[in-house]
Amino acid sequence: MPRYLSLINFTDEGIRKVKDSVKRADAFKLNVEKAGGKVHEMYWAVGEYDGAVIFDAPDEFTATALLLRLGSAGFVRTRTLRVNDAKEFGDILKQS
Repeated sequence: MPRYLSLINFTDEGIRKVKDSVKRADAFKLNVEKAGGKVHEMYWAVGEYDGAVIFDAPDEFTATALLLRLGSAGFVRTRTLRVNDAKEFGDILKQS
């Protein structure tokens, strides 16, 4: 199952309602699970990004739909990367 790393920044509205961010993160986790995926980790951060989430989704279309739903709520913006663990990357290298 494809794995994604989404780097998160609060919007102006998101920082105004930052106290609800854990509830919103829980809702995202539930949406991922309902779509057949899994959230592995969620982090809040200080610095260039306000947080990160690592999750699996059944396919790119599902991941995109989940992230569009998250972003359309207006509390965060995301930058997302498709990532591979060591085994997956090893398998990719065998094919190159």
